[in-house]
Amino acid sequence: MPRFLLALCTWLLAGACWAEGCELRVRWAEDPPYFVVTGGHVEGLMTEVLTETLARMGCRPVWVELPWARALLEMQEGHIDVVAGALRRPDREAYAHFVDARFESRNRLFVRAADAARLGDATTLAGALEHGLKLGVQIGVVYGPEYSELMHKPALRQRFTQSATRRSLWQMLDLNRVDGVLASEFSAQWELNQLGLVGRVVPSAVALASEPTYVMLSRHSVTAAQVEQFREASVAMDRDGTLRRLTARYRGH
Repeated sequence: MPRFLLALCTWLLAGACWAEGCELRVRWAEDPPYFVVTGGHVEGLMTEVLTETLARMGCRPVWVELPWARALLEMQEGHIDVVAGALRRPDREAYAHFVDARFESRNRLFVRAADAARLGDATTLAGALEHGLKLGVQIGVVYGPEYSELMHKPALRQRFTQSATRRSLWQMLDLNRVDGVLASEFSAQWELNQLGLVGRVVPSAVALASEPTYVMLSRHSVTAAQVEQFREASVAMDRDGTLRRLTARYRGH
């Protein structure tokens, strides 16, 4: 066999073996419609998108359930390879590559319908806090520049109640333990319907500046070649309409 053919066969065989054994640890936590548990299985929009993206790389996901703040710590230590739904922040650049800014959903303040008048004409988070509201937020989630600025003010930071999950925040809102909850419009639509809170909990006029969310790939455990393959697969899914079809199905739910 000519030497170049032998080298080619060896390269192809190595690539096939690598692809067969390629597994990436992907963080998930129940976050409809992106991650949803159905019959003991993880489903949802982001589940399908990431599974397809990794498949085009010759890889498969290993799903690891983690709350958001813990996931960031695990990625810093190299124990998690992929975290989706992240805002791009300078401190995160040290341990993650940011790729695939495909999703953007505005964060909004949701309140009990019976108490909506308490906000007056407020359209900003600072304006809402002036009315004495106590707001529920998720631990480790950054809701935008205005939120970050307010959290640096001790007198205002104590007005926020933190929880690991939005489900518990919606329940706290329904039980009058907080006066409002910050959440993305897309996720809130699903969750309020699931919890039977449509009509009792409503979106307010307080909307935070929207930012694109990214998929973070660990600098510690994901190779430069895999990062590039992920980017290429993402672009291909945009071009061939795969992403559009998946998103349309979930937005139409």
